[in-house]
Amino acid sequence: MSAPAIFICYSHKDEVWKDRLVTQLGVLDLDVWDDRRIAAGADWFREIERAIGRASVAILLISADFLTSDFILREEVPRLLERRQKEGLRVIPLIVRPCAWKKVKWLSSIQARPKDGQALSRGSKPQYEQHLADLAEEVAEMARQAEIPVEAGRVCLAKMPSTRRELFGRECELKALDAAWDNPHINVFSLVAFGGIGKSALVNVWLNRLKEKSWRGAERVFGWSFYSQGAAEGRQTSADPFIAYALRWFDDPDPDRGTPWEKGERLAELVRKRRTLLVLDGLEPLQQPPDGGLKDPALHTLLRELARDNPGLCVLTTRLAVDDLKELGGSVSSDLDSLEAEDGAKYLEHLGVKGTPEELREVSREMGGHALALTLLGTYLAVGYDGDSRRRDLVPRLTAEMKQGGHARRVMSAYEKWFEGKPEGDILSLMGLFDRPADAGAIRVLREPPAMAGLTERLQNLSDYEWNVALGNLRQARLLAAGLDCHPLVREHFGDQLKSAAPAAWREAHSRLYEYYKAQAKEYPDTIEEMAPLYAAVAHGCQAGRYQEAFDDVYKKRILRGDGFFSTKKLGAFGADLAARG
Repeated sequence: MSAPAIFICYSHKDEVWKDRLVTQLGVLDLDVWDDRRIAAGADWFREIERAIGRASVAILLISADFLTSDFILREEVPRLLERRQKEGLRVIPLIVRPCAWKKVKWLSSIQARPKDGQALSRGSKPQYEQHLADLAEEVAEMARQAEIPVEAGRVCLAKMPSTRRELFGRECELKALDAAWDNPHINVFSLVAFGGIGKSALVNVWLNRLKEKSWRGAERVFGWSFYSQGAAEGRQTSADPFIAYALRWFDDPDPDRGTPWEKGERLAELVRKRRTLLVLDGLEPLQQPPDGGLKDPALHTLLRELARDNPGLCVLTTRLAVDDLKELGGSVSSDLDSLEAEDGAKYLEHLGVKGTPEELREVSREMGGHALALTLLGTYLAVGYDGDSRRRDLVPRLTAEMKQGGHARRVMSAYEKWFEGKPEGDILSLMGLFDRPADAGAIRVLREPPAMAGLTERLQNLSDYEWNVALGNLRQARLLAAGLDCHPLVREHFGDQLKSAAPAAWREAHSRLYEYYKAQAKEYPDTIEEMAPLYAAVAHGCQAGRYQEAFDDVYKKRILRGDGFFSTKKLGAFGADLAARG
């Protein structure tokens, strides 16, 4: 069922006129909502609120009974007029029975139908049927042209990861997302799959489709990716940066106030004020394996509150189903499978891999239909071997668990050999030092002399042109995304390789990053966002083996501010503190 587009507001004493109107609208296959669609036992008031929030056109059946209905005038009309004023909702009064409607101030200022202002009941059957047919055509045109606009400046997707725009074989999953958005009984929708299957890419394509349709009734759209905080299993991280940023974006007057539980409740209430599409990508850094329980109290509270009541939709992507939501009726989880062999073959062909249809299907099966593995392998063959699918035998065989990204790691190992002794290989090693997108300043510090053996010798004397060429080669190979970011599995793989092969360079690089981030923050930051570089400094200091310094000089002195516990008592950053101490 698609989202309600036409809302009919009427007195039950005018039901015969409502039915006649619905019949005419049905001829044009318009999606019409009236209160007879409320299921038995449902929260009828909430259903009406949701339908009003989704409407692109509202028709008011005007009569004396309509104008003396306490519920209509107290609850429905004010909300419709508010949306008309703020969002341009098309509101059409339809005079069905004689009444003194011209003396009603709010009503007389709106152009009514029929255009002569005469009540439908005053005309003959052919006359009122013609009026209703004309109105149906007019409304159909309005519905096509007047999708609900998102509030100006109320789309925030900058925190979502960059992914490929092409998508193969995911139409069923896209339809499932559409259905979840349209279903008022689904409040939280989780996409669950192993890393690299293509969860983020799927959601990004879906968001682009919604954007092309004026967001299909969403009044606000907000996305955040926790992959920017690392996705390695067991990694300690916090939702505090997300909670603080989201509270400010949703206009909370004091984002630092309260405990994590109170912040989560407050954010849920702000999200529920409008029909909001909230996308939380890569949730697993904040989950506890193996059951997927949420470690962060603010996020735990937010999601449970939204699962109970949410006029919009919260979409989650994760490697682990969220155990905390399983017993709540408004939460639905869907497993995202690997690509079918046919779809994988089409994707390989798109990437430039050559072979018979059966050969390409076989390559897809060998890669387990793993989207990231197919992306890397297809590009590897297209760039290095003119797309010859038979040259995949050059990709080493690994014994790693394939479902956990082993196929992708096989291809990354092939790229290691390809880029061995070249700047591209060292840049990938640099990416492995970060658990989030790298910033240019941090990379500049790592490239400064003296060179770190096994890491930056080849990067010391690169010109800007040569550096950009190397970055371009990595992007062509799809190992590097826009800016200085990688897929989490790519970061994890090359980070593991550097730590194992060059432990001294690993420690020295993290030591430089510790000093860099320590200097990026104010001496005593006032907000969670300003505090972020200090938490990053603690993480890099620990990787460098400088535990005591990181604790004394950064965590205790500048984050806690001695015995004042500023970060927790003032900012409520319990999650970030737990992550730092972990």
